[in-house]
Amino acid sequence: MPEPDQPATLIAEVIRSRRTTNQFLDEVPPNEVILKGLELACWAPNHKLTEPWRFYLLGRETSQRIVELNAEMIATKKGPEAAQKKREKWSSIPGWLVVTYQRANDELRDKENYAAVCCGIQNLSLFLWSEGIGMKWTTGPVTQCEGTYEILKLNREQEEIVGVMWYGYPANSKEMAPKASRKPLSEIMKQLP
Repeated sequence: MPEPDQPATLIAEVIRSRRTTNQFLDEVPPNEVILKGLELACWAPNHKLTEPWRFYLLGRETSQRIVELNAEMIATKKGPEAAQKKREKWSSIPGWLVVTYQRANDELRDKENYAAVCCGIQNLSLFLWSEGIGMKWTTGPVTQCEGTYEILKLNREQEEIVGVMWYGYPANSKEMAPKASRKPLSEIMKQLP
């Protein structure tokens, strides 16, 4: 059995403790920590070494354009008050990252590329958590709308958005020490002969 300071034990603890962060402090984490996390994301398994991930670190100007686009979409569906509430919440998010994958002509390869990027996002999320930085992966309607692709200058036929990753230091200490559980392995696993 590994000692508590051994890497396997530390990795297991990071995996078990990581949670989605919904409220962030105003402080933007250091860019070098985010870049280190992105470099580690690239070590995710990827079939045929396609390395399909692409990362877009958004500055305030670009993220604000997405905030406004989302507010317009919400205003149309739920009215101006709901739009303003969402605008305020999204405008307070300190760090924005858009993650995409390069599309493949083959359906199976396309699916593999998407899966590889999801693994990369998990790598990033776990590393950031180990550095005290929380993240939220969102795939809401704004990530699928044409306006977002235009803002980011993406060709939708070549590259697809997997999600917008919001990151920062958790504002709520409960999010850093979450209580959670999972189903017992015996409920979700079958061992076949």
